[in-house]
Amino acid sequence: MRRKEREIVDRDEMDEIIERADVCRIALSCDDVPYLVTMNFGYRKGDKPALFFHSAGQGKKLDIIRRNNLACFQVTLDHELIETRIRCNCGMRYRSVVGLGRISFVTDKAEKIEGLNAIVRHYYGQDRPRYTDAYVEATTVLRLDIQEISGKKCLGPSEPDPDLPVG
Repeated sequence: MRRKEREIVDRDEMDEIIERADVCRIALSCDDVPYLVTMNFGYRKGDKPALFFHSAGQGKKLDIIRRNNLACFQVTLDHELIETRIRCNCGMRYRSVVGLGRISFVTDKAEKIEGLNAIVRHYYGQDRPRYTDAYVEATTVLRLDIQEISGKKCLGPSEPDPDLPVG
């Protein structure tokens, strides 16, 4: 990371950003064509961190994942424009986490329920007591196994970027 003073190295802080984010953006690629999609999600932290997503059973993102399951994700909190006296020297207050991993289709019923519970818990703070077999069967659940993760933040008026000219 070029601006080391903005790097988040504490995994607990990265977890907190992920847990508080309301959406997750997933970047996919197929045949050198990028595809970005914003999704609702759930998070499993720990030894095998993963993001869970639910989806309809067909569509462009699923077609891309079947061909190339490498995915990048990004979540962001606390966006706020930071204005300065010099208009071209404005910035943005934020906290963000970016990661890389492999995304796969969850087919095991118990793991599908784990993924659905992670999503419901993320938005409602509790698991759903029970899902019908038909609902679990009809819902596509995706799991992104996080292999790399990093965080970055800018929480206040920043110093000018030393690599950019001023004025």
